[in-house]
Amino acid sequence: MGGKIMTLDEIKAAVDADQTVHWANTGYVVQKDSLGQYLITYLLNGSCIGLTDRSGHRLNGKETEFFIARSEDGVENPGRQSRPDGQGRGVAPGGAGASPLGRQL
Repeated sequence: MGGKIMTLDEIKAAVDADQTVHWANTGYVVQKDSLGQYLITYLLNGSCIGLTDRSGHRLNGKETEFFIARSEDGVENPGRQSRPDGQGRGVAPGGAGASPLGRQL
């Protein structure tokens, strides 16, 4: 995430190419709305600000804070890894240990 500078034009081009562009962390995504405005959206609550100030030329954030999500370190991978772990905990230790304890109580 650090280091590479994304210019305003690069950010817009990436969004137009259906790439996921984040700002600061993966909780913020740059999106284009139905009016053609580029917005930075906070995914947890849907609030957003413009990608730029009113002039349309100055980013609302540092160029080094914008990055494109890569599939290998994207949001999907942690989800895929945690599901089998969750199933394992629920089936083996949780399932085997919970029933006898439940009967004793």
